[in-house]
Amino acid sequence: MKVLVIGLGGVTNGGKTTLAKRLGKQLPNCSILYQDDFFKPESEIEIDEHGFKQYDVLDALYMEEMVTSIYSWMKNPTGSSVSTAESKSTPLNLKSTEEVHILIAEGFLLYNYEPLNEVWDRKYFLTIPYEECKRRRSTRVYQPADPPGYFDGHVWPMYLKHKREMKENTNNIVYLDGTKSEEDLFSHVYNDIVRELETWNK
Repeated sequence: MKVLVIGLGGVTNGGKTTLAKRLGKQLPNCSILYQDDFFKPESEIEIDEHGFKQYDVLDALYMEEMVTSIYSWMKNPTGSSVSTAESKSTPLNLKSTEEVHILIAEGFLLYNYEPLNEVWDRKYFLTIPYEECKRRRSTRVYQPADPPGYFDGHVWPMYLKHKREMKENTNNIVYLDGTKSEEDLFSHVYNDIVRELETWNK
């Protein structure tokens, strides 16, 4: 049995979850792990000098638990607590991959935590421009809700900081334009993964 671990990172509201779910329905033996499931409770989130809760940093997440979950899945994909997506169909050219299990880990801070550096077989990162990101973010309802000025005072500066650090310390990331259609993004990543699996079968 082989395992393929795919990172699907990127900016907030860049389309990560939508893409992950769609891939999960079309790829065989595919499980999805969401980084958002590892947020600490609100009472444990630090507050900066501007009164903004520091959600967009690694310290806001139980990252050790996330690492443990990924390695647990890698050892035993079928017995893991990570939820398996319901695949609609297996393409003809992937019929021989029944012994391959795929994990898509989706999140906004996947490539800035050193203990995860060794797990990725493929790394993707969705980007969208500032204005589009701010517009999309304003249409979402969060718990707790974003206070006034939160996007410009915390979310976007942290994104730029982490993206810069990621580029300095991580290689082989495939950058995706999150303003493209869902169909274009899906086709790009799906075909990339299928090609990867086909090389495993040769």
